[in-house]
Amino acid sequence: MLARQIEKPAFAPGALTGLAIGLCLLVVAAQSHAQTAGEVEFSRGVGFAQTPGQTPRTLGKGLPLREGDRLTTSDGASAIIKLEDGTRMTVRPNSELVLTQYHFKENAPDNSMLMQLVRGGFRAVTGLISKNAPNAAKVQTNTATIGIRGTDFDARVCARECGAESAKVEEKARPNAVLASAKVVNSRGEVNATDASGTRRRVVDGGSIYPGDLVETGAGTNAVLAFRDESKVTLGSTTRFRVDNFVYDEKNAGEGRFLVSLLKGSVRALTGLIGKANTRNVGYATATATIGIRGSGGDIVCTGACAGEPGAPGTGLTVYAWLDSFTVSPCAAGSQPLTQGGSCNATALQVLQAGQGLYIPPTGPMQFIANQPTIDAPRPDGVVVPPKLFSGDNVPENSEGLFVFVRDGHIEIATANDILQLGKGEAGFAGLGGETRRPNTVPRFLDFDKIPLPNSKNPLLVSVLNESGVKTGGQCK
Repeated sequence: MLARQIEKPAFAPGALTGLAIGLCLLVVAAQSHAQTAGEVEFSRGVGFAQTPGQTPRTLGKGLPLREGDRLTTSDGASAIIKLEDGTRMTVRPNSELVLTQYHFKENAPDNSMLMQLVRGGFRAVTGLISKNAPNAAKVQTNTATIGIRGTDFDARVCARECGAESAKVEEKARPNAVLASAKVVNSRGEVNATDASGTRRRVVDGGSIYPGDLVETGAGTNAVLAFRDESKVTLGSTTRFRVDNFVYDEKNAGEGRFLVSLLKGSVRALTGLIGKANTRNVGYATATATIGIRGSGGDIVCTGACAGEPGAPGTGLTVYAWLDSFTVSPCAAGSQPLTQGGSCNATALQVLQAGQGLYIPPTGPMQFIANQPTIDAPRPDGVVVPPKLFSGDNVPENSEGLFVFVRDGHIEIATANDILQLGKGEAGFAGLGGETRRPNTVPRFLDFDKIPLPNSKNPLLVSVLNESGVKTGGQCK
């Protein structure tokens, strides 16, 4: 019998071994790439990045950073890092920051970022993760969790060294003023605001509303705006509401201004201290009438011609008082819409007492009504406003705990038993006991920080000049 011919392998054993090694290297490289979180853009002094179970890597320009890396800086050292979503952070001297979780893929719905600030501090300008999803980016500390809402901010975990830094600052501490006209509370659904420059942002509970902001709700959405003068306005579904002018000084409420416009949709309004002190300084403008609120509450619905849309039957402007009284000044026919900067040419003033309403149709005479309009949103007088939304407290600069300063955007500081909402220009504190407070003044170690911002064009020059006592005045930042 003929022996069966034995087939030779297509590859020699050595070639197979080389191929296996090559495949392993490709797998390792792919895994390494998948774990990349960003890179170091600038470093000064001694610092390290360490992936769990691996040898520490010296911080230097271009060093890749991975999920799980622990970044440490020594005395006098700092580093600026850039993450894949555009987040930039300056890690301060004597700091330890862990990139606990980092998942980012452009346009992915599940992007997230979780960091742990063990000690020291950082300065941050956040990127797409926090801007696209308000609950997707957080920083944990031993006292509180920082919720990032698309923000430019600083954070410091302080022992006594922060107070010592402030003691070296010659300038006086400035007031920790709340710049916002109002803050969002009790929201349901997605709420957006567009500022005077046309920049649109998403706002969640605790988010700030400023003069010139146009606030919009979608279908099935409502939210309450709590103003600094204790006015409260509930925005109904599919509403466009603009804060035209808000000025308030708690020492002189009568000189304040509360002027807003309802462009479309519905609001439930309750006046605050400005209206109680001077009713003439409170006004709601619509395209077809001006409305005054005399220390009272009521509902306003603006649809059809009032909202600049076709005047279908049943649409128009409806005003109803459920507390005290309203005044309504309908605009004469042919008037330019007030909401577009026109002049109303008001007709006879109408006064509505509680339980009375007025309907102004697209055409024809106005009608007095007794039935309250249906608005699927809570009356603002029944909405509880968080007590620390605007109030301040005495917090010594040498206090131990977490300090945060917001240069722009919105930050939430949450402990096991307390929450503090911060907007642009505000500083906040979380103590070792779990309490949160808004300092009466901005801590000077934050306000006059000499460490360069993460978007600094020349961080080395800024560092050298600041350490030499030369004020850069923003020219080198």
